[in-house]
Amino acid sequence: MAELTHFYQTFQPTHYDIFLNINRETKQITGKTTITGDAKSQAISIHQKYLDITTVQSDGQDVPFTTDDKNDAIRIKLPKDGQTTLTITYNAKLTDTMMGIYPSYYEVNGVKKQIIGTQFETTFARQAFPCVDEPEAKATFDLAIKFDEHPGETVLSNMPETREENGVHYFDTTVRMSTYLVAFAFGELQGKQTTTKSGVKVGVFATKAHKANELDFALDIAKRSIEFYEDFYHTPYPLPHSWQLALPDFSAGAMENWGLVTYREAYLLLDPDNTALDMKQLVATVIAHELAHQWFGDLVTMKWWDDLWLNESFANMMEYVAIDALEPDWHIWETFQTSDVPAALQRDATDGVQSVHVEVEDPAEIDSLFDAAIVYAKGARMLVMVRALLGDDNLRTGLKNYLNAHKYHNATGDDLWSALGEASGLDVGGIMKSWLQQPGYPVVNAAVVDGKLTISQQQFFVGDGKEVGRQWQIPLNANYDGAPAIFDQKQLTLGDYDQLRKANAKPFRANVGNNSHFIVKYDQTLLKDILDHVDSLDAISQLQILQDLRLLAEGRQLSYAEIVPLLSQFANSHSNVVNAALYQVANDLKKFTTPGSEEERQLRALFDKLSAAQVGRLGWTPKTGESNDDQLTRPYILSAALYAQNSDAVASAHQLFKANQNHLESLSADIRVFVLQNEVKNFGSEALFDKLSSAYRQTSDASYKSDISRALTRTADPELIAKLISKFEDADTIKPQDLRAWFRGVLANNDGQQAAWDWIRQDWQWLEDTVGGDMEFATYITVIAMVFHTPTRLAEFKAFFEPKLNTPGLTREIKMDTKVIETRVALVEDEKAAVNTAVADAIK
Repeated sequence: MAELTHFYQTFQPTHYDIFLNINRETKQITGKTTITGDAKSQAISIHQKYLDITTVQSDGQDVPFTTDDKNDAIRIKLPKDGQTTLTITYNAKLTDTMMGIYPSYYEVNGVKKQIIGTQFETTFARQAFPCVDEPEAKATFDLAIKFDEHPGETVLSNMPETREENGVHYFDTTVRMSTYLVAFAFGELQGKQTTTKSGVKVGVFATKAHKANELDFALDIAKRSIEFYEDFYHTPYPLPHSWQLALPDFSAGAMENWGLVTYREAYLLLDPDNTALDMKQLVATVIAHELAHQWFGDLVTMKWWDDLWLNESFANMMEYVAIDALEPDWHIWETFQTSDVPAALQRDATDGVQSVHVEVEDPAEIDSLFDAAIVYAKGARMLVMVRALLGDDNLRTGLKNYLNAHKYHNATGDDLWSALGEASGLDVGGIMKSWLQQPGYPVVNAAVVDGKLTISQQQFFVGDGKEVGRQWQIPLNANYDGAPAIFDQKQLTLGDYDQLRKANAKPFRANVGNNSHFIVKYDQTLLKDILDHVDSLDAISQLQILQDLRLLAEGRQLSYAEIVPLLSQFANSHSNVVNAALYQVANDLKKFTTPGSEEERQLRALFDKLSAAQVGRLGWTPKTGESNDDQLTRPYILSAALYAQNSDAVASAHQLFKANQNHLESLSADIRVFVLQNEVKNFGSEALFDKLSSAYRQTSDASYKSDISRALTRTADPELIAKLISKFEDADTIKPQDLRAWFRGVLANNDGQQAAWDWIRQDWQWLEDTVGGDMEFATYITVIAMVFHTPTRLAEFKAFFEPKLNTPGLTREIKMDTKVIETRVALVEDEKAAVNTAVADAIK
């Protein structure tokens, strides 16, 4: 990869004065940016994108400049190098891409309104004002905003407003920070505020389309999160306030702008009286994630985007650390085990996957780094391993030293390992290098060979993979005395198995706690011993057995047919995490059947057998005082019963619909989606479709919107499918930020798959024009790869996407997902007979 020159090498800003005059009606922006900094040469470059530059001055004198749109640059020739004050005037437009400065649209009582917000990560600040738009180019900022204001509007930014003169709002000078963290918003907003124990003002803001009490949960979590982090990091929150703002249109989940964190409405606001526990947990962890960044990412920032993982992996771990401390009864680490862990293990097993640390230069490629399964989930697992090795005392000491040494500046991964190593006395960098610099992870083979307990490691692949001899320093976490803490050899004999088994009085297991990023393949002797004692294992260990067996089946190291007979052993578990793993395996069996076939009927019967007792135990209606496990298990059970076409389940859901048809929104959020899905699929009509479509447009409850989307995409009626797809490009009905979920819902519906696949191929250019510059764009390809599993679909996928292989930001995704579908097709073709026979035997 050719190295591009960073603009920071030629010009190093220290302070910005930014004036923006924004007209919402015309979507026009006029701006003036004054940048004070150190010119390292007379020829300097400043970032801009889509800006119409009118004048450039240096120290009050006009200087020659050219715009280089290909490289997002203004090329400026200065009369001298050294300290310089640049003044740049320009015009720009509000975007409709959810990047730069853009409007968010919403309705209140049928009246269309908008608020203005910003999204500058990764490289979109340059669409708002000229700047050196690189993480290392930290500076202070003075922001002044004028807009077509009317009474009752609120203006927010990173820092408090200091004054308003002649319609111009002036904000206090920021601390030293990166351009991508600058943020502001204005419009008709409501808000609630509180203050932390240390005096930080905390606020939650949203449009007036929401009920006031929908802000309460977030305000409580935000306040307590900041108080927790101040203590955990031993470092005060460095700004006077922390605003949390819900934007109606927002591409990412949330963004950690310093002092003004922005969120999708679904990830900040919730109905305190009718929100499922898993949704409360999701909102809480998103808030805790963004607030973790206020120190780790904002106070200390990665030097360049190749260390993006340093920001995201750490915040991903800390969201669980924080919420576990704030809400211990939630056992939130179980959610990590059922979401982040399987996502990381699945993605990281495909040959060609990126490593956690990736060298990158091209802005289009920077956005493609945001691979959630790797940079967020796998990276968080790496840090969970570090935390387990160091202990919290050493971790907190190391973090305090790291933050103190680099605050208001930039750092690399090596800087973090150095601080943690000094605090703990461990070679943290040496251990982590094997995990961060190379892709993939190992499978540890545990076997009894000639009477000896032997372990070995090799890279694990799902699909074809080139073995290149990679090794890892594996925190083994074995439960036998004598096993090494760090397994860094290719193979190791632990001793005589019979003696070890007798001395330890339990089956041999590795990766106890499932906190290290590897899976274990036990030979028949060891696996039988574990399964014979499975009831004595804790829930995480049972999840791990199912999870590892599923991955080994995906990697063709055993057959799914061998797992099918084991499922009933776990079917009556009261643990949410065990049921999550159980039904992940069960749902994987669907790919081996053809819609409408006898094999599908038999699989439905297996789902009925697995779920029947649990449906009887839990019922359809949530009970007062029931355990968190029961609340979180019910969705798996009801989904299974409805897939099974269990007549009692179908009738129960239908009765609940009829009893609540005039107030569907008030149906318990724990079960509402299943009631609606059942009604659409089994009792659907155009009138019901229209009723739910209307409710979707009118409600401001993000959870209810999601339930309606998941229900409507289940319709089997081809006319209604066509009607639904006709709304994909209607932003007044389906916002672009929500389109991917609708598309995936129809694509995963056997009756709608062809129509959805035809739409995306026919209208790919529209999709690229609408969300193409967005870090989420490539995930449309991922979504398709998650669904397709036949030779015909594979051929169609390749025919459509291979010509797009050279599109910046899509190359890796297309290659990876082609391999994912190829692997799945081969697995289905080779194993469907054996798997379906095993299912038939399991229901006898």
